[in-house]
Amino acid sequence: GRVYTACVILPKEFKDDTYLQIKDSKKIPSKKRTLLKKYIEENALAYSVQFADVDEIEEKNILHATIAAMHRSIDDISIKPENILVDGTYFKIYKNQDDEIIPHQTIIGGDNKYRNIAAASILAKTYHDEYVLDLLEKNPDLEKYGWRKNMCYGTKQHMEAIKTYGTTKYHRKSFGICKKY
Repeated sequence: GRVYTACVILPKEFKDDTYLQIKDSKKIPSKKRTLLKKYIEENALAYSVQFADVDEIEEKNILHATIAAMHRSIDDISIKPENILVDGTYFKIYKNQDDEIIPHQTIIGGDNKYRNIAAASILAKTYHDEYVLDLLEKNPDLEKYGWRKNMCYGTKQHMEAIKTYGTTKYHRKSFGICKKY
């Protein structure tokens, strides 16, 4: 399904120590991520969350669709960044609305090293999960894929459900097992 991205500019100082809990979203339980999402949104100097839908991913491929969503996140923030830190190994040069190139660094494991990258990972993950829960609310039949637990990741239960029931319009048809079904 969709891939979510976020851009976050954090303040230099915080009013309390809650910011110390901001770390890689994969290492934080869901309930705590939800609380940190609210904290980040209330304390960030600027933030934006964007997504690439299945059609965009199928058209561009996952990497290029993700980068396009990252660029939309940067475009959407209210503060012009001076530098961009990106979790991962690849990022396409970003030019702002004034056609200025904003320097960037890619950082492997960046969500473990930089709080702003971790904050972005928390926002992207919580927005993604909220989207999945909303899909399940509107389409109870999707429960058979185990999405409430696996949040659309390729768990054994999800793979077995694809083999049994096929794919949905929310699956990426060019991805892995979905190509067959």
